[in-house]
Amino acid sequence: MAIRTLVIGAYGNFGRIISRHLNQMPGVQLVIAGRNARQLAQLSAQLSSTGASLHGSWCGDAMAPGFAEALRELGIDWVIHTGGPFQGQPYRVAEACIEAGASYCDLADCRLFVNGIAQLDARARQAGVALLSGCSSVPSLSSAILDEQRQRFSHIESIEHGISSSAKMPGLSTIEGVLAYAGRPIRQWRAGQPCAVDGWLGLQLRHLPGLGWRLLSNVDVPDMDIFASRYGARTLAFKAGAGLMAGGLANAALALLVKCGLVRDPLPWARRLHRLGLRFERWGDGKSAMYLDVRGLDENGQPLRLRAQVSATNDKGPEIPSCAAVALMARLTEGYQPAAGARPCVGEISVAQYLAAIDAPDKIRYSVSFQQGRD
Repeated sequence: MAIRTLVIGAYGNFGRIISRHLNQMPGVQLVIAGRNARQLAQLSAQLSSTGASLHGSWCGDAMAPGFAEALRELGIDWVIHTGGPFQGQPYRVAEACIEAGASYCDLADCRLFVNGIAQLDARARQAGVALLSGCSSVPSLSSAILDEQRQRFSHIESIEHGISSSAKMPGLSTIEGVLAYAGRPIRQWRAGQPCAVDGWLGLQLRHLPGLGWRLLSNVDVPDMDIFASRYGARTLAFKAGAGLMAGGLANAALALLVKCGLVRDPLPWARRLHRLGLRFERWGDGKSAMYLDVRGLDENGQPLRLRAQVSATNDKGPEIPSCAAVALMARLTEGYQPAAGARPCVGEISVAQYLAAIDAPDKIRYSVSFQQGRD
């Protein structure tokens, strides 16, 4: 039986990529959703013109009362929620899914949102539905890479990972979400102890193979909690940065103004930086990457270091956060059934399944290397 899937925010940057993939996937009946009727109609016409099997659209506010009833009327089996920013967003969509008996995943990378979804676990189990939060680069792909290589380590001491995007700007809601904590303390881990660092500060130049030198800053992600318990790492750090160094410096300047008390609300500035970033997109090289640098001990108790990187060219970077949901749906069409309950989306998708969903082997490269002994 086909899986009837509704994509919320289908005409957004990530929603559009997901909809395009699912519209071509056998075993999926795609229904697109959003609040803007004009944009929804335009996307519907584009998807229908491909000759694939778009199965309708729904225009409305998924956060408003009545969404559960709409899901039942549409006969939805799965909801994919792309409507950020998720910082401070309540779980109304997930709760509506519980009420309607539909399973759910979202593309959130907000630490509190992703890890907080466990509060709905008992209700989701009782309803027999799966609620998977953070179905994106972090923590889905980052954990998949570590799960794949975990057996090489007898002990993991530190995990430093991050993302360097291309100059192509994501949607405004994404920028608003990630800059909401600019200049504010976020928690990482050093030697097993919590350590407060400043969001979008802590500038670091890092050389990424195939990309060159990139400027990165402290960013908050769900992995900081998940990796401590899942892998036992005592030191955890995550950094991210824009494809152009000027963008990283602009984010750091905003963070410094917030930290000094000269800017109280970063959101208006996030909108200005988004507009500015759109003007400079053409200066980028179209390359982006997610990297992991893991240190620990091998099975003989000797120092072991893992370096892994997923790189994208031709501005294919947005495919990576989008296609966790696509990979999950592909697994469902093959008969996979996630356990009922509410949890972060880790352990559901392998690296191979993730890359197969992106389906761009000439533009996406995955590399892994190990180094024995100390540096």
